[in-house]
Amino acid sequence: MATQAKSEELRERERDILRHVVHNYIHTAVPIGSRFISKRFETRLSPATIRNVMADLEELGYLSHPHTSAGRVPTDLGYRYYVDFLMEVQDLSQGDRLQIEQGLDVAGNHEFLLRETSKLLGKISKQLSIVSSPHISSGVFQKLELIPISSSRLLVVMSIRSGLVKTLMLEVGVEIQRDALDRIAGILNERLSGLTLQQIRDSFLERIRDVQDERTGLIRLFIDSVDELFNDLKDREKVHIGGTQNIIDQPEFVDPRNFRSVIELIESDEIIVHLLEKHEELDKDFVITIGQENEDDKAKDYSILTATYNVEGVRGRVGIIGPKRMDYGKVIPLVDFVAQSIAKMLGT
Repeated sequence: MATQAKSEELRERERDILRHVVHNYIHTAVPIGSRFISKRFETRLSPATIRNVMADLEELGYLSHPHTSAGRVPTDLGYRYYVDFLMEVQDLSQGDRLQIEQGLDVAGNHEFLLRETSKLLGKISKQLSIVSSPHISSGVFQKLELIPISSSRLLVVMSIRSGLVKTLMLEVGVEIQRDALDRIAGILNERLSGLTLQQIRDSFLERIRDVQDERTGLIRLFIDSVDELFNDLKDREKVHIGGTQNIIDQPEFVDPRNFRSVIELIESDEIIVHLLEKHEELDKDFVITIGQENEDDKAKDYSILTATYNVEGVRGRVGIIGPKRMDYGKVIPLVDFVAQSIAKMLGT
């Protein structure tokens, strides 16, 4: 996973040259040579001196030297050092801020809003955007309602303190009178209120063991369905992916091999869910993993940047997946603002 480079490893001159190489490679996608740096920037160093410093940085593992070019490109370690010590985080532009606020000012349920957020983030960042559904198992149970849909089907509507709602259809097999449904719902609300869904799932049987319910069989049905009722969403529902049309416009994907790899990544929800889970395990509000820091082989040519959104203890992540050459200083405030916007949106 993400590792932090040591700031004392490089001298000031090496840091300055590395910053120029990474910054300009991010914006040009072309290997950076010594003459380019010497002409464009007030380094007061000759091309020969810059070339020697680049050679030192290459030996230290911060730059690599493509065979077809005299210029250098950053390695994963070079990007890591740049992100940790050299980049300047930009302010989010007023235009992007306004576009996000207007784009998220739409009616709809939570999943619809998260899906729209992923599309909007992908459009603005021109990368592959990801927004995970909140982990409701950490949410605090508020109440549930039992609504008969037919003589054999029952809709369970569960409200969580953050304002989120989970629904589940249960097959009851026999018709149950409304007064019996209200009685069971009342018992469950009384005994489960104030607990997280995780706590309920772990102790449900103990909490309702003494409830007499031979007539309806609802309690037994709840016991059999406890994992489905009080767990997070299924994997396929955990993540919304946007920006698939935008990322393939990046210069990296002119190469058919790279194009094929990003398509495979886009089409594999399981990999993206797994990558998000690895970021969550780090338990940090903001995580950036670069290239080889990503455990899945299909993600080793990419950087993944995610931020946490939090709605009364119910958390999810928002972020982007893109080439290692992404503009980190511009993307960080964008993802951070979107995460704040999601928290505000779901909390109202």
